[in-house]
Amino acid sequence: MIKYQINKTGLLSKYVTNIDYVTPLNDYPRPQLVRSQWMNLNGLYEYTVLDKTIAFPELFIGEILVPFAIESAASGVKKPLAPDEKLWYRRIIEVPPLLEHERLIIHFGAIDYQSEIYINQHLIGKNTGGYLPFEFDISDSVTSGMNELIIGVTDPTDIGSQERGKQVLNPKGIWYTATSGIWQTIWMEIVNAVYITGLKIIPDYDNSLVRIKPSVSTLDGVQLSLTISQNGKTIQKSVMNDDCFNDIVIKDFLSWSPESPFLYDIVIKLSQNGILKDTVKSYFGMRKFSISRDQNGILRLFLNNKPYFQIGVLDQGYFPESILTPPTDQAMIDDILTMKAMGFNLLRKHIKVEPARWYYHCDRLGMLVWQDMPNGGMGYSGDWLSVIFPNLGIKINDNQYRRFRRDELHSRSEYKSGLVGMIDHLYNQTSICCWVPFNESWGQFDAKEMAEYIKQIDPSRYVDHASGWYDQGGKDFVSIHKYILKIKAPRRDNMRPFVLSEFGGYSMNLSGHVWDYANSFGYRKYETPEKLMEAYSELIDKQIAPLIAKGLSAAVYTQLSDVETEVNGLLTYDRAIIKMDQNSVKALNDKIKQML
Repeated sequence: MIKYQINKTGLLSKYVTNIDYVTPLNDYPRPQLVRSQWMNLNGLYEYTVLDKTIAFPELFIGEILVPFAIESAASGVKKPLAPDEKLWYRRIIEVPPLLEHERLIIHFGAIDYQSEIYINQHLIGKNTGGYLPFEFDISDSVTSGMNELIIGVTDPTDIGSQERGKQVLNPKGIWYTATSGIWQTIWMEIVNAVYITGLKIIPDYDNSLVRIKPSVSTLDGVQLSLTISQNGKTIQKSVMNDDCFNDIVIKDFLSWSPESPFLYDIVIKLSQNGILKDTVKSYFGMRKFSISRDQNGILRLFLNNKPYFQIGVLDQGYFPESILTPPTDQAMIDDILTMKAMGFNLLRKHIKVEPARWYYHCDRLGMLVWQDMPNGGMGYSGDWLSVIFPNLGIKINDNQYRRFRRDELHSRSEYKSGLVGMIDHLYNQTSICCWVPFNESWGQFDAKEMAEYIKQIDPSRYVDHASGWYDQGGKDFVSIHKYILKIKAPRRDNMRPFVLSEFGGYSMNLSGHVWDYANSFGYRKYETPEKLMEAYSELIDKQIAPLIAKGLSAAVYTQLSDVETEVNGLLTYDRAIIKMDQNSVKALNDKIKQML
């Protein structure tokens, strides 16, 4: 049993006793493209930390539980990785016999930040980036039976310019413990040499059809068949063309919404010369996101061609024992269900990309998602002027790269590559309705042009091009953040609806349920649950509700849970206590939603 080395208060979430120490997070990791033959490689690895100039390790000093970051208690190590160090992992993996026509693919959910993958001490490949999945075909590098997997990782954390979110080497306030190395599931699958490499799914709500594009490893003599099911009953069978969009009509379809999150199941089979080569399962929901005018001529966010008020919470996805990695699948589910039970219909996934299963749970449980791009650049550019200037209506152009700490060309190029990768990775998720490329000017550059670029890639969703501060007049919202000052409607924009993409931040310290009681941070502090509930009620009734008639179309409260020293969560960091009365919050949120 791993002994925890934990923060000074010993805080752990209620899920810590449910962690599987043999194979953590042992659920199928990619619900949008499911195959039957797969092997989870999570579990205990040997590890060592060396100077990053050392080419290859000779000895490994201890054990680490993957996929939990080395800084986390759940890993069993809880030590920081310095920018001049390299973290090495080693594990013997068992490879089943492969037939002549079979290939073995190894998948990495996410490794932060630069990684090298070795099989039997031969370099298989390298990857740069901390938040997205990658894979390698290792068929020609393994033998049947036992093989050695070694992974080397370096991470500059906040001394680098890469996208890193709120990870820092010296956490305090709104900055949190870093996540270095492996932090999402590692797994393998056996595929045929002729196989489906990916899917792109676009629901076309107005034309009662779904557009599906399968990608395959070869176009030589392949045939594709599609079966669509509704509640287990086949409703559509089609022959598909490969490597292009196929329009499939869905008559009398059932809509997807947070109130009724209906999903259609699909099975795609790939044959070559009449011989079945591959079978994958996936799903989709029929929904439409748009902006239009309501009956009073006010621009609103629409869902399925009807005005729909989005009331949500900022969700940073941190846990005390496992940091960015959810400790269990149920932990993700419970966060979503708790917010639904409190009347929220939206989660803004804040500067983090979750494991694919989190989005799957939002899809099937019914929760809208605004997806942030993790921020980077050479440090956070926020200061008191960043708050004052937007409130005075002073515009600062974000092509001033040095001012926004994004003056390095390679940093802007890497950001753009990561942004495209994130959108491609999450494209099929039914619940995602908005992309958020920049938050509060942090690493912001060319936001208006970036929003146009996103719209070219994905015209089906909203874009909040500059969430909070330095609006460049881009798509799709006038987006403001308000914590201390009274919330007021901005100047009317005839082309863009108004959203409050962050507000609230009301906090309460609960002894025994906080990371660091003495150094806790919050925008406004309250001593009792009753005082906190009273303040939240007044905030909703007196500031949010009156703004709806003035055009407010979405509001995102900060935040779902406490995170380390930041104690403005609806839940405590250990997920043990809901700080406000759940039914009272739901009643307020339901009233807001019904005002449209």
